[in-house]
Amino acid sequence: MRSHIRTAVVLALAVGLLALFLRNVDVRGVVSEIAHVRPSWLAVSLASMFLNLAIRAWRWQYLLEPLGHASFGDSFRATVVGFAARSILPAAAGELVRPYFLSRHTPISATGAFATVVIERLLDLVTILILLASYVLLFSGPLTDRRSSIFVAVEWAGMTAGALSLGALFVLFLLAREPARIGRFFGRLEQVVPSRVAGLLARIAEKFAVGLGAIRSPERLAATLAWSFPLWLSIALGIWAVARAFRLEVSFPGSFLLMGLLTVGVTIPTPGAIGGFHEAFRVGATTFFNAPNAAAVGAAIVLHAVSIGPSLGLGLMFAAQEGLNLAGLRRLADQTEPGKTSVRP
Repeated sequence: MRSHIRTAVVLALAVGLLALFLRNVDVRGVVSEIAHVRPSWLAVSLASMFLNLAIRAWRWQYLLEPLGHASFGDSFRATVVGFAARSILPAAAGELVRPYFLSRHTPISATGAFATVVIERLLDLVTILILLASYVLLFSGPLTDRRSSIFVAVEWAGMTAGALSLGALFVLFLLAREPARIGRFFGRLEQVVPSRVAGLLARIAEKFAVGLGAIRSPERLAATLAWSFPLWLSIALGIWAVARAFRLEVSFPGSFLLMGLLTVGVTIPTPGAIGGFHEAFRVGATTFFNAPNAAAVGAAIVLHAVSIGPSLGLGLMFAAQEGLNLAGLRRLADQTEPGKTSVRP
């Protein structure tokens, strides 16, 4: 019953966001904009999406090294399947599917691998904020009204998120220093909770801390952050190429601002970030770059399709090779939710 209620809430949220996105839209104008798109720029965007999947896999493979060996093929397949799950399942189910899928093919535990996913997300946020800051300080130019309430909100949200992400990295660094101490701490819970539960929590917490191995090495953490810049620059290239395909007056650095807004949009827990992604792009393109509404709507629709298309197609293919269909991915995500015991700790 709880899952049905959650599904209903997510669907209602997606419908509401799409209604917001499509309000007062000239449908004929949008269709015309899409029909007259420049295909060469769409090809550039599509290629950048495949590139960022490969960079993600290389970066994750490097983060996983302290835990055990994972080939590029293992990390790439798990990455793509995880992003495919994110495209069809609500919330962050794909983030849970990815480490579990990896653990089926490598000696690395799902819990340890999930810890590296947490590191990835924090480093992603730091990278996005650095690129956003570079746009605000160096490239904003005359097209951006720095006094607008939305621009001010973006600046404050960026500074707040930056402070929180750096604080979270520091906390994880403290946890990573002595994983055995974390296990002993949870072991003391046997005095107040059943020993079986306390023992399970201790093993999971200790393996999670072991998974934070990259943070114990400043050199490895710095190298991982360095990997994050070509990753997000390739994503920015994909955004910019779609804007160019629709003849929007967006510079390449301007895509950093759109990328920051899209990062906020995709946090809304709808399958594939439907609605939130689209509205974030439309607002950014029309507010900061004076884009016509029909062109912004058309570009948002096409960018979303280009963004999820490669991972969805490849991910479903790799999942099918493992005997997993859409229902199987959903069951896998349900089994890996916190509190479920089917994930190998």
